[in-house]
Amino acid sequence: MKTTKKYLLPDQEIPKAWYNVLADLPPLQPMLHPVTREPVKPSDLEPLFAKGLIEQEFSTERWIPIPEEVRTLYKIYRPTPLVRASGLEKALDTPARIYFKNESISPVGSHKLNTALPQAYYNKIEGVRNLTTETGAGQWGSAISIAARHFGLGMEVFMVRLSYDQKPYRKVVMQTYGGKVIPSPSNLTKAGQKILAEKPNTTGSLGIAISEACERALSTPGTRYTLGSVLNMVMLHQTVIGLEAELQFEMAQDYPDTIIGCFGGGSNFGGISLPFLRHQLAGKAKFDMIAAESSGCPKLTKGTFRYDYGDTVGMTPLIPMYSLGCDYEPAAIHAGGLRYHGAGAIMSQLLKDKIIRAVDIDQEECFRVGILFSQCEGIIPAPESTHAIAATVREALKAKEEGREKVILFNLSGHGLLDMNAYDSYLNGQL
Repeated sequence: MKTTKKYLLPDQEIPKAWYNVLADLPPLQPMLHPVTREPVKPSDLEPLFAKGLIEQEFSTERWIPIPEEVRTLYKIYRPTPLVRASGLEKALDTPARIYFKNESISPVGSHKLNTALPQAYYNKIEGVRNLTTETGAGQWGSAISIAARHFGLGMEVFMVRLSYDQKPYRKVVMQTYGGKVIPSPSNLTKAGQKILAEKPNTTGSLGIAISEACERALSTPGTRYTLGSVLNMVMLHQTVIGLEAELQFEMAQDYPDTIIGCFGGGSNFGGISLPFLRHQLAGKAKFDMIAAESSGCPKLTKGTFRYDYGDTVGMTPLIPMYSLGCDYEPAAIHAGGLRYHGAGAIMSQLLKDKIIRAVDIDQEECFRVGILFSQCEGIIPAPESTHAIAATVREALKAKEEGREKVILFNLSGHGLLDMNAYDSYLNGQL
């Protein structure tokens, strides 16, 4: 399978354009306005998002050029390595060939910088002065904090209270980059005050933090909101992962038949899978694409496909998604980035159409295979990424049982070097 070379720099393999899967899919059900329940128009989103990002959200162009300012910053850490996990293969005694795209090498330790940089850029060129956002585990908050600093923007991050307490050094990273970090729910917003009045001991959720960040953006002049997953434009930005992987497989003279990513809202799974999916949609290939979610927040495997709010209070548009309900409060798992009640519209439709499939995995299994991966490959994975590794191990052992070869690609979305208290709890039997 040949990659479209004109979209790649021959010397550095960094894509010149993002791939937009909406060009190759039937039209999705539209988002609905939270008040009128009419299909959302681009102008409806202008109080929240930069116009350049709104254009991308609605675009059906197949290739969208990456601005040179963004590509220059991508060069700090891209292309990321495609690694053959030979140590893991040996430990599992499997005939499967296992590869992973190592997104943990980015300055912030995860894939989130791939969309943080363009989001900050498009806000900067529009004249926006300050940004708001939410974060679960803190990887997205870290990425958008340094991206905002690169473009001279102020940054306010509402961090889910559970992760704020579990992961103190994520907070320090954001503050070091210049971000202001607020535990959510907070008393700074009406949404936060309402939640605290109803549930004073809540550990929070991404839905609540989104409500707070949106409210602050809408009520503060010169401020816009940014989001690290779920939206179409975020899936678009993350396709740099899969586009690079395609060319790297070409160099390795191999090709995957199984593609796996952990799943919170869909960004890293979409980033690794969508560039390959375009060949399946064109009838030129067939893949087994597996979204690995947490059993503590199983929107794909236990949720229903419906219109639901992206936040808890109901400030965002209604999105056609697999959801557990916008007021769902997930289990207190350490994989904070997966504690989101819903899935993005693109991924939800692909699951509904049985183009992708989903598995939910419990925390114990994830940490067990996370430690195995650490010992085999030397990289301590983020709790979120252990879900992808666990699904990979399942598929590799299945290949062993069936006595057949399989080529598995998974996305290592981030490292876990700031999640040591989670590993400590597991190792001491206190998870």
